[in-house]
This record gives sequence, structure tokens and C-alpha cells, in this order.
Amino acid sequence: MYNFRTIEAAGAAPTIARPAEALVLPPRAAPRLSQRIETRPSARPLDLIVDLGREIGSVDWLRGAATCALLCYSAWTLSPGARALPAGFAVPEAAIDSAESRALAIAPLALGGGTGRRMVPSDAAQPLAQAPERPTVSLVVTLGEADGLARLLQRSGVSAGEAAEVAAMIGAHLPIEQIRPGTVFNLMLGRRADTADPRPLETLTFRARLDLRLTIVRAGAQLVLEPTAIAIDETPLRIQGRVGASLYRSARAAGAPARVVEAYIRAIATQVNVGQIGAEDLFDIVVENRRAASGESESGRLLFAGLSRAGGREIRLMQWSVAGGEAQWFEASGVGRETAGLTQPVPGRITSGFGYRTHPILGYRRFHRGLDIGAGHGTPILATTDGVVARAGWGGGYGNVVELRHGGGLATRYGHMSRIAVAGGQRVRQGQVIG
Repeated sequence: MYNFRTIEAAGAAPTIARPAEALVLPPRAAPRLSQRIETRPSARPLDLIVDLGREIGSVDWLRGAATCALLCYSAWTLSPGARALPAGFAVPEAAIDSAESRALAIAPLALGGGTGRRMVPSDAAQPLAQAPERPTVSLVVTLGEADGLARLLQRSGVSAGEAAEVAAMIGAHLPIEQIRPGTVFNLMLGRRADTADPRPLETLTFRARLDLRLTIVRAGAQLVLEPTAIAIDETPLRIQGRVGASLYRSARAAGAPARVVEAYIRAIATQVNVGQIGAEDLFDIVVENRRAASGESESGRLLFAGLSRAGGREIRLMQWSVAGGEAQWFEASGVGRETAGLTQPVPGRITSGFGYRTHPILGYRRFHRGLDIGAGHGTPILATTDGVVARAGWGGGYGNVVELRHGGGLATRYGHMSRIAVAGGQRVRQGQVIG
């Protein structure tokens, strides 16, 4: 058995000790209960902020009171004092100075005030019976859509008779219809005899074509037309590059015009499915290009369409002839064979082929007379080959439908379209967007 006893020391809390047999300590380590433990108080930190309302008369209070008195004395000795500062008195201004001050202020601007002494009448400033007119006026005007040359000149201040004369002079040199909207005209109008009369035309200069500049100048009482021919370089422009993420965007970034890229894609679509063109394939475009000696240039029709496929054959197409106003593409190798056949209408995988299949809704085997191609919403749908639109509209369970007749008993029908881009009776080419 174990016996427990309680040992209480002065100033110590009672504790429960273990049995006596377990409290045997070495002689040197055994403490004496009668021994006193003396401690010295630690140094008190210096308090910089003293509360003068507590411990009045103590050492800290006296130190705080002395500090407060010193701060108050310093503030009193350094203050400027309460003496009044001398101030000047406003001196009355003369009438002319007052008028000038009001004119240079901000408030008279809102009240329509004058400009001070510069408005004061003097011998140097005399009223004029009639204001002088500018000897010449220079204008830069632009021909707009559905606008006429004569109307443009009249709006610029030229008289109706002179505007008609200028239009007739230009029309005798080239058809007015060939002047494109957006053409810039530089005009200079001369001095007129009366302010109520229109100003006479002195000079008129504009770029009629890329290779022609027309200038009309006044020689005495007559207007003379002076054409200026501009040298043109008609070397075709070749554009090459890598397809990358998008054939259209890559060709546009390389400098090909938008309509040329569209013609290139239509030509290539006669040989290969556009959706199967890889990112590492290389496109090759040759287009008509005319560059003037002054630096301006304009592009024409597509002349050559090439595509080098990575690990595949090269496609080289040339616009060999034009039949019925539409381009016909042939192999550039000189075989002379016109390309024909069907191309896939949209890029994507075939989800259901032609033939017998289990109907996805009815659940039994049924003959499927078409091809189901999976494509995203908004994907352009292309004509598989040349044809005439026999039907374009709602087709019941097929949704929006376009039917093309290709001749020789061949027809194609395109269903489940989100939008229709052709009309009935319209003739379409292979690769043209129909919906």
C-alpha cells in the first residue's frame, strides 16, 4: 500500500506528494523549508507619457509636470505673437486700366466682353465698309457612293455652268462611271467679283485611274484639261506561307486580299477537302498586281493556286480559260484535264454512311440514302459540284434544305442547315457557300 501526505510550505500552494519511500533525496539536493528566498525588484522602465492626474507629488509626476511646463514655455517663446499685421489699401484704378482688367478676367468671356485696349478706337483702327475676301480657297473633297461629279463641284462652291463644263471635259477623256467612289479631288477656287457670286474654278486635280492623273487648270477665261500618264508595273505578285491554324487568316496575314483568298480556297476545294488541309501544309498564290511609279498598287484576279501537302502530293492549278464569264481551273502540269467530281460540303467526320443502318429514333434497320457529317453550328456548307438551285427553304423533318440539280440525273440535297445563302434558280459553282 501507498501512504500519501500533504506538504505545505510558506507561500506555496499545497501539493500531493508521493509515498515516503519515493521522496528520498540526496543530502546536498534536499531543500530546507526554513530557508528564506530573497528577490530584488527589477528596474522600472522609463515612462515618457505621464498622467498628471495620478500619483500627485511622486517623482514621475514631478518629471511630467516639468516637461509640460518646458513645452508650454517653448511654444510661447516661438509664437509670432498676437500683433496685427500691416496691410495695404486698394488704390483706385483708372478707367482704362479697369476696362483692361475686366477684359483679361475670366467672367467677361461668358458675358461676351471685349479684349481690353485692343478694342479701344484709335486713329490706327478705322471701321471698314466691306471686309476683304480671301484671294483663293483650297478644298479637298471625296466622291461618295451614288454621287455625281457635277453635284460634288457645286457643293464645293463651283457654279452650275462651270461644274457641267468640267464634267463634260472629263467625260470626253474617260467615262464618268469609271471614277470610283472614294476618289479624292483637290480644288482651288479663285477670287470672285461679288460676294453673292460663286467662286471660279482655278485648278482641279484627281487620280482618275491607277495609271492616269487628270488636272484642269484655268488659262485666262478657258479651262484646259491636262492628262498625266503614270508608269505601271504589271508583274504578278506571288504570296507563299504556311497554313498554320487557319488557311484564310494565314493567307490574309501574308498580304493576300480577301477576295483573292476566297477564290484560292474555291479553287483548291476542287482537288482536296479544305477541312483536311494540315497546319504544316504550304500555300502558294499568284495574283495579278499593278504597281504605279508613285507607290500605289491594286490587285486583280487569281492566276495560280498551289498547295504543298506535308507527306502528300502537290496541287498546282492555273486559270487556263474563262468560259461563260467563270474561271475554269486546270492542272499546271499541262495535262489539260478539267477537274471534276464531288467535294465534301463541310469539314468533319462522317457520323452515318450510305446504306442500311439502325434508325436512331425509330430503332429498326432502315436504308439510309445520304451521309451524315458532324460539324459545328455555323460552319459554312459548300456545294459539292456545279449546279442550279432547285429548292431552297423549309423541308419538314430536314429543316432548312437546299437542293441542287447538277445535270445528267444527278442531284444533291443538304438538310439541317441553320441558314440558307442561296435562292431558287441561282447557279452555283463547286465550293461556293450555299448555307
